[in-house]
Amino acid sequence: SIDDYDTGTRAAAAGGTTCIVDFVIQQEPGGLRSSLEEWQGRADGAAHVDYGFHMAITNADDGTFADMEPMVEEGLCSFKVFLAYKGVLMVTDDLFFRVLETTRDLGALTMVHCENGWAIDVLVERALAAGQTDPIYHARTRPEILEAEATSRSVRLAELAGADVFIVHVTCGLAADEIGAGQERGVAVSGETCLQYLTNTVEDLERPDFEGARYVCSPPLREKHNQALLWAALKRGTLESVSTDHCPFNSEQKALGREDFSKIPNGLAMIQHRLVKLWDMGVEGGRITPSELVDMTSTTIARRFGLARKGSIAPGFDADVVVFDPSTPFEFSTNTSHMNVDYDLFDGESSTGSVRHTLCRGAMVYDRGDIVTQPGHGRFVPRSLEARTPVAT
Repeated sequence: SIDDYDTGTRAAAAGGTTCIVDFVIQQEPGGLRSSLEEWQGRADGAAHVDYGFHMAITNADDGTFADMEPMVEEGLCSFKVFLAYKGVLMVTDDLFFRVLETTRDLGALTMVHCENGWAIDVLVERALAAGQTDPIYHARTRPEILEAEATSRSVRLAELAGADVFIVHVTCGLAADEIGAGQERGVAVSGETCLQYLTNTVEDLERPDFEGARYVCSPPLREKHNQALLWAALKRGTLESVSTDHCPFNSEQKALGREDFSKIPNGLAMIQHRLVKLWDMGVEGGRITPSELVDMTSTTIARRFGLARKGSIAPGFDADVVVFDPSTPFEFSTNTSHMNVDYDLFDGESSTGSVRHTLCRGAMVYDRGDIVTQPGHGRFVPRSLEARTPVAT
């Protein structure tokens, strides 16, 4: 993506985020160590807010499984698997099940990108053969039912393994229903949605002059009726948090897929806008209270991912504080954005409120539009989930 740890954490601070947890993507078969070292090198001396790492497993072999315990010991207590992107990131169900068993025994958490990569590849091949190359076909070849199927499969495999599982970036009511059904059976499953699935719809992919490519992400944006279903799932606790899955690409990068939607880089620029948009839609919109907003953007996330010194304002915590002004608007544009992209998805809009100050470990990072720290203020935060008794095997 076009953001690095300097620009990305500037944008995080400007949006009222005091700590991020980024995804280390396993780069090669074997151990996880070299991939972690690469991400540590990217972040060291560059970040403005604190950061942790999830480990995304893409080549699950014996060396990978052997390295999972050392990763937990170093503060990476969550591992992500992809059930999509066949041949690039996707793991097969046998390896996914082994990851679940391993995280269960290590007291760690498995996170899952839920789409059926096998079926998606068939639909993509057919669409391209029919000359359907525009961005909208990215969504039409990744339908809701394939997200729901993969979500159901993930919950059932976690149930079999006796493992905790977290479903990332849920986009639709069908997938949320599968999480809810698992919760009713007593499965240790939880999930999140992301800002873009509450603010945007599949219609954005049909914007003219290839502007729709800016809205390509996976799973894709959905029909508008799903937004009410996602808010309902948040309200009843089926989904517990709202993140961004921030992964921005500029116009030149998005243009790689101008003649083939499957080559459009997947990801949206959202991290700076999460809090102000959720305030407008959630609090001002009467869907949630201010306290519920804090819970789903801070407290619950810190608890879920083992950020022991984050998520609360209390003695012994890190003095991460955001001052939010509910009556001073924020104008969305590339002039006010700290994200390293040449467009803003909400350009020309304004919010009701805005972030006034962001403090990380008691130090002012963002002050009324300006970043006042130097790169390197942000530190690595090791994470640990509470001790669990391994299930007998």
